[in-house]
Parts: sequence; structure tokens; C-alpha cells
Amino acid sequence: MSFSGEVKEELSIYLPKARHCQIAEIAAIFGMCGQLERKKQGYYIRIHTENITVARKCFTLLQKTFNIKADMCVRRNAYLKKNRTYIIIVADQHEVQKILETIKIEDENGKITENDKIADQRILQSSCCRRAFIRGAFLASGSISDPEKFYHLEIVCTSQKKAEQMREIMNSFPVEAKIVRRKKYYVVYIKEGEQIGEMLRVMEASLAVMNLENIRIVKEMRNSINRQVNCETANIHKTVSAAIEQINDINYIREYVGFDNLPENLREIALARLERPEATLKELGDSLSPPVGKSGVNHRLRKLKMIADKSREKKEEDL
Repeated sequence: MSFSGEVKEELSIYLPKARHCQIAEIAAIFGMCGQLERKKQGYYIRIHTENITVARKCFTLLQKTFNIKADMCVRRNAYLKKNRTYIIIVADQHEVQKILETIKIEDENGKITENDKIADQRILQSSCCRRAFIRGAFLASGSISDPEKFYHLEIVCTSQKKAEQMREIMNSFPVEAKIVRRKKYYVVYIKEGEQIGEMLRVMEASLAVMNLENIRIVKEMRNSINRQVNCETANIHKTVSAAIEQINDINYIREYVGFDNLPENLREIALARLERPEATLKELGDSLSPPVGKSGVNHRLRKLKMIADKSREKKEEDL
């Protein structure tokens, strides 16, 4: 099972104790994948999903919240035989009216309110209800990538206003969700691992949070080790390149200038570098008598470079 499937499985089992939170969650599911269709006697509710865990959660919420036993049917895609669509139907007019009034889609006069948002703000007043709402929306239309590969959590909305409401609700917690258009849909997404962890905490997915944090710790340790190795490799490469350049200068001086024409301190460091081509500046300084610090060794080697460069320039002029 994918990481996203594991998260949805955990969320499908979690049932909020407070009825107002159950209402917020069922309102989110209806707003994301539900339809209100007219028939001769009135309206009936249809909720479509390809995820059995979402269908099971919706069925449970209807039963626990409204004491309604909805009908459920399964349809198989004729072209994609493995794909199944689960359809939950509430057809009894009394039960339909009860649900619509509770999630604020039908007013007290029995009139269906036109609303281009996912749900009415009146059912989202408290923090716990917003948590339940996000949980329902994620179950119905969300997904999360495998954190081993990259960090990405998203909830797909069918309109810009629904996406804006979803982003506003998510951002009421310490996250910064953004919106991007993808073909005819609007996607509310989070890409930072820490914020995704916070969103999972908001949705009460405790097990998923632990799994994510474990993966994040391992990845951060691995990245830290890689950065350290890369840094050390770069330093070694830099040291080796500098040492090769220094040895080339010293050999040039020995051939065309002669060590006898060098001051004692420069001759000493030149011989030390030839004897210890792999040594660091500190190691070279410690090998001298008396010992010399890194800055002193570096200064002498720069002097040797200047002598070699000056000799090369003079040789080119003579030619």
C-alpha cells in the first residue's frame, strides 16, 4: 500500500466524538465528491469515490451522525477493469432533508442554497471542526507523495473558490498552503516536510506523523552526511590541487633559479613541500624548526609562487 493509502486508511478509522465535528467531516466529503440530484419526489444525495476507505468512512459517518443506513453500489469501469467506483446513495426525502439542513445546504424553508464553496462557514467556527473538515476533504480528494522520494500533499478542488476556501481553512493552522491550476482543476498543496507533518497532526493521523518524522530524520542525517563528505572531498581536492601547483613552482625554481639563491626560510619550506607533497599547511609548519603557523607557511609558499612567476615572465621576455 502506498504512503497516501496508509494515511487514508488511518483517517478512515478515526471517528471524531463530537457530533459537530462529524458534521464538518461529512460536509467536506459531500462538498468534494458529492452530488445533489433532482428526482420527481425531490432530491437525492449521491457520493462517488474510487477509494473503498472513503466509502466506508462516509457510510459510517452517515450512520453515526444521522442514524441513516445509506445504500451503496459498486460499478466497475468497462475499460479499466481494476478500477471500481463506490456510490453511496441517500434517497429517502426525510433523510436527505435532515442531512442538507444539518450541513447548511438547505435552509429552514426547504430551499436549496446556491453555494460555490465546499461548505458553509457556519459549520467551521471551531478549530476541531476545521480539523475534521480538512480530514474529510483529504479523504475525498487528497493525496500525499511517498516522503522517501519527495514531499508533496495536495487536495484537488473543482473550482477556484472551493480551492480558496480550502487554502484559507488549512492556513488557519501553522502551514502555508498554495494553489496551482492543473487543467480544469485547482490544487491546494503543501511541499515542505515539516508543514506536511503539521497537516497530518491537524488531521489526527498520529501513526502517519511518526512514520513521516522517522523518514525525515533519516533523510536529514543522510543529507547531512552527504554534505559533509562533499565538503571534505572538495577541501581535499583543493588541497591536492594547491600542493601540485606549489610543487610545480618549486621544481621550476630549482631548475631555473636554484635553491641556493633563495632565502633560508623559503628554501626550507620548498624542501619541506617536496618531501611531503600530501601534507597540509599545518603539517608542513609543524615539520619546520622552529614550527611555523599556517599563515606563515602560506606566506612563504606565496613568495615562492611570485619568484616562479617572475622567472617565467623574464624567460618569456628573453625569448
